[in-house]
Amino acid sequence: MSDHARHQRYWRKTLRLTAALLLVWFVVSFVVSYFARELDFDFLGWPFSFWMAAQGSLLVYGLIIAYYAWAMNRLDREHGVQEPTE
Repeated sequence: MSDHARHQRYWRKTLRLTAALLLVWFVVSFVVSYFARELDFDFLGWPFSFWMAAQGSLLVYGLIIAYYAWAMNRLDREHGVQEPTE
């Protein structure tokens, strides 16, 4: 496989991962808050809409960042473009 084709495959996978995680971010940030009144059930003793706005979205953002770092490191190793370790 040529370097150009390998680079295109790497870039396509990177864009797919970024788009998927941006979709998760969008759902957590906007869709959940839009339907907050319909999400009226107790979660850990608090209304779910309050919990999601106060704590849940921050946890999801942290998970998105951690997953992105893990997935990109794996993708870099798979395509041989990882940064040198010291």
